[in-house]
Amino acid sequence: MNATVHARRYALEDLSAMPQDEFIAALGGVFEHSPWVAERAWVHRPFATVDALHAAMRDAVDTADVSLQMALINAHPELAGKAAIRGELTAESTREQSGAGLDQCTPEEYAQLQALNRTYRDTFGIPFILAVRGYDRAGIIEQMRRRITNDRDTETRESLAQIYRIARFRLDDLIA
Repeated sequence: MNATVHARRYALEDLSAMPQDEFIAALGGVFEHSPWVAERAWVHRPFATVDALHAAMRDAVDTADVSLQMALINAHPELAGKAAIRGELTAESTREQSGAGLDQCTPEEYAQLQALNRTYRDTFGIPFILAVRGYDRAGIIEQMRRRITNDRDTETRESLAQIYRIARFRLDDLIA
């Protein structure tokens, strides 16, 4: 993973003034592989604050049908999963996972993560999602172990909550 990749930064006023296609190009990666979120949020411009932009994006997801919400959840890569190993993560996911040290796992940590990813997906049918900023590898593994005991509805809600946290971090990184 290459943690030195940096995203372009935008002024909120400039984002608010962008035509829809430019707005989607700028913010389409805030929600993993789901530019439809930015597309739906665009109609709520202008945004007075980053909070208002984030709320419009969250609302786009909250009001989407369940199939779109599940597609958003399933668009997220597993932590330290095969996509990371093959270098197939988005630039945003690469930065986030490497920032948490997931690109430096010991063989034991990697084996634990792979086993937990399998168990989680087998249990819930979705990838484990965690806004990893502020966590180290041990903390991530602990969160995976803890959340495997939840029920499916709780984990679906928790996955969306984590996606909203990831999106906020990404917006904070993108907006000057």
